[in-house]
Amino acid sequence: MPPDCVLPRRLAAAALLASATLVPLSAAAQTNPYQRGPDPTTRDLEDSRGPFRYASTNVRSPSGYGAGTIYYPTDVSGSVGAVAVVPGYLARQSSIRWWGPRLASHGFVVITLDTRSTSDQPASRSAQQMAALRQVVALSETRSSPIYGKVDPNRLAVMGWSMGGGGTLISARDNPSLKAAVPFAPWHNTANFSGVQVPTLVIACENDTVAPISRHASSFYNSFSSSLAKAYLEINNGSHTCANTGNSNQALIGKYGVAWIKRFVDNDTRYSPFLCGAPHQADLRSSRLSEYRESCPY
Repeated sequence: MPPDCVLPRRLAAAALLASATLVPLSAAAQTNPYQRGPDPTTRDLEDSRGPFRYASTNVRSPSGYGAGTIYYPTDVSGSVGAVAVVPGYLARQSSIRWWGPRLASHGFVVITLDTRSTSDQPASRSAQQMAALRQVVALSETRSSPIYGKVDPNRLAVMGWSMGGGGTLISARDNPSLKAAVPFAPWHNTANFSGVQVPTLVIACENDTVAPISRHASSFYNSFSSSLAKAYLEINNGSHTCANTGNSNQALIGKYGVAWIKRFVDNDTRYSPFLCGAPHQADLRSSRLSEYRESCPY
């Protein structure tokens, strides 16, 4: 065989092997009906908006809670997951509103809500959070609603700040069918949430004097079952409002919040590297985090 024939044949064999390898990967990607959007990058996830356009609407007649604003993607086909975000003690939805556009532009229907009283305690905030989710599902079944047909009732998640974070933990504990929970700077007068079965990302603020992490966020995380998909993210030098609207940590916190919801509500493993892989390791080497714990892989 002439020497100049060896390389082309080897190249042809390599090309054949590569094409054979690509087929199953492509097929695997198509087996997840919940996957939405392009392959994620760090830059995309740290941006204030995702790949989808979104709109918002006020809830005209809130059922079981004070008030609500629904954010929803306008250029996503089929139904998507829904997330309810509840504020903390004496706060209104303006304090957590930034999560609405952030998550909606990544392909979720989101309701940010006001509780009936700003002094409502965590248990009441949980009840109102779940009521808001139920109404979002009901609106998705109402032809006159702008979110008609947009919500998958089997893929729901909860988020909340401070006492709303405590309420989020209650919602996760009492509603195991939820797909994900993200309490940030959570406050609750019990430290035991061992009954939580919902994948939970706890976002903590290192210098939180309202809900000191040793008695709240860290204790909650430590009480979780060892088998739970969980993570604990602590913002370096963060105050109690480190995850609120207008904070300087939105790029980092938004990335982890979106990645967590994507991974567990959409079952989209393209986001796993941002929670466990190389992009996540880069964050650990930065000064933005004072501590991070996890139960990888997931």
